[in-house]
Amino acid sequence: MSVRTLLVIIVLGLLAIFAMVNWSTFIAPTHLSLVVTSVEAPLGLVMLGFTAVLAAVLLGYALKVQINALSDSRRQSEELRRQRELADQAEASRFTELRQYLEQELGSARQSQLDSERRLREELEAVANSLAASIGVVDDRLERQSPTPPERQP
Repeated sequence: MSVRTLLVIIVLGLLAIFAMVNWSTFIAPTHLSLVVTSVEAPLGLVMLGFTAVLAAVLLGYALKVQINALSDSRRQSEELRRQRELADQAEASRFTELRQYLEQELGSARQSQLDSERRLREELEAVANSLAASIGVVDDRLERQSPTPPERQP
């Protein structure tokens, strides 16, 4: 229970005790002027009635303020939930776009790697063919200079 509520309960309790202790004075009739007319009524009871009406009006106002605050809070909570959902959807969309971009880049990198490997194999094959041709030329020159191999010579 809040301090404000406790204070209101204490004040109303003290007012009730005061009214009970002075009940005979509260109900004693008095001459009251209402500007246009005069009446004979108990002043204490009239004032107690005005106090009760004023308390009811203030209670109604407090309830209205509380209901408006709860309504605003609920509306803001709902708006925050919608904004959070939009942000989550946008983030998911960005992740999807990033995944697609990375897949494209990786595909492009794989293709580039495959192309580089193919070119390297072609160049390696060309170098191997060139080396084989050079070895063949050197072998032919050696055979022309000495038609029989040295191990077969007498």
